[in-house]
Amino acid sequence: MNQKNQTTYKIALTGLIAALSYVVFTFLQVKIMIPGTESATSIHLGNAVCVLGALLLGGPLGGIGGAVGMTIGDLLDPVYITSAPKTFILKLCIGLVTGTAAHRLGKLSVCKDARAAFRRSLTAAICGLGFNMVFDPLFSYCYKLVILGKPIAELTLLPNITTTTINAVTSTVVSVAAYNALRPALKKAGLFPVVGRSIHKQPHDHNKSAA
Repeated sequence: MNQKNQTTYKIALTGLIAALSYVVFTFLQVKIMIPGTESATSIHLGNAVCVLGALLLGGPLGGIGGAVGMTIGDLLDPVYITSAPKTFILKLCIGLVTGTAAHRLGKLSVCKDARAAFRRSLTAAICGLGFNMVFDPLFSYCYKLVILGKPIAELTLLPNITTTTINAVTSTVVSVAAYNALRPALKKAGLFPVVGRSIHKQPHDHNKSAA
């Protein structure tokens, strides 16, 4: 696949990640209303799609796909609409952290050993979702403190910590399993996206005479 087709393909996959994250978050979530408030938290696998996108496409594209899909889900739900800006920022960060660990540090897309690819994808997913597990409740608390006041922020903190932890664990398992199942199939079909510089570099002409 040439560079132009690779770029088009990655953009198409980003749109697919956005659509899939919206569907998974909106229709497969378990919404939990928090007593004494009009707020809710949820158990869902939207973050798994975001991580999968970052593992396949890199942090920026995977993060944008997941962030756009789940932000649209928030905007279309009256319960979550005030959380839409927070969702966009945090899901984008999940993608960026996962992508950095997977591709900048782990060189995942050019890794040829299946076991090493599994370890690197697992490490990257843990980094991205671990980040979210810490910063989602913290960000949510500060956000609600400013928007809705301290009583609501305190009432929602523990439920948010609980569901975020559950989501982190389940999304790690699902995203890593999905990536490592898709990886050989996409490679066989010639559709596996290479993140970063092409591995087919032009050799430097070391014999070129000095001017």
